Amino acid sequence: MSPLISPGDLGDATILDVRWRLVGAPGIDSYREGHLPGAVFCDLDRDLAAPPGAGGRHPLPDAGAFQEAMRRLGVSASRRVVVYDEADSTAAARAWWTLRYFGHPDVRVLDGGYHRWAEEGHPVTKEEPAVEPGDFTARPGGMPMLDAAQAGALAGEGVLLDARGAERYRGEVEPIDPVAGHIPGAVSAPTMENVDPSGRFHPAEFLRERFISFGALPEVPVGAYCGSGVTAAHEVLAMEIAGVHAALYVGSWSNWVADSSRPVEKG
Repeated sequence: MSPLISPGDLGDATILDVRWRLVGAPGIDSYREGHLPGAVFCDLDRDLAAPPGAGGRHPLPDAGAFQEAMRRLGVSASRRVVVYDEADSTAAARAWWTLRYFGHPDVRVLDGGYHRWAEEGHPVTKEEPAVEPGDFTARPGGMPMLDAAQAGALAGEGVLLDARGAERYRGEVEPIDPVAGHIPGAVSAPTMENVDPSGRFHPAEFLRERFISFGALPEVPVGAYCGSGVTAAHEVLAMEIAGVHAALYVGSWSNWVADSSRPVEKG
């Protein structure tokens, strides 16, 4: 079952609008300007992450907090959930991964997001729906996850992909976190190369060949990290499309550099 879905295939689903930007206007502004009919806004910072701290800028929420957030948004285990963002599925992938981690059995990402939906002529609305609370029960462990020690070990024993831009991986720039560089042994694999210019994912065969070139094979332990566990979820989603099951280091670089004793590599 593909984790992606096309605009014409949504059917009966709970729809979450997960538009989010690291900088600039908040996603709720875009939601209020227009969204898919019936979609409810899901705040990545509030609903899909715990408060920032030593665990990183977007640490995993605890099960109780996540369950409460999803029920408030109308999520039930018995009903498919479709998540989308502006176009490239970066934020939507974090919603997909977090719901799957906490045990939801059927979560799909709208490939191409809001832009594709609107460009294909499907209806949009400014009306915010009345939400009937859901009954979703959060049960952790549905997706593989790494902590810092496991990520560091995987970089030497398997394949650990760094989903950030190559210049951040090399340590040439670091616009957000206090230390530049990457986890020693990690492989640079910028996640934005998983999608085409419109924001839609490349075909599965293209992605399969891409990840093979990094050594990410179905029989090899594979993980991914980024700055704070958002774009790395996109990398995990792309690998899922390619048939490679990978673990997510949710704390990612922002958690790694919170401990000055952890090694840092540049270049």
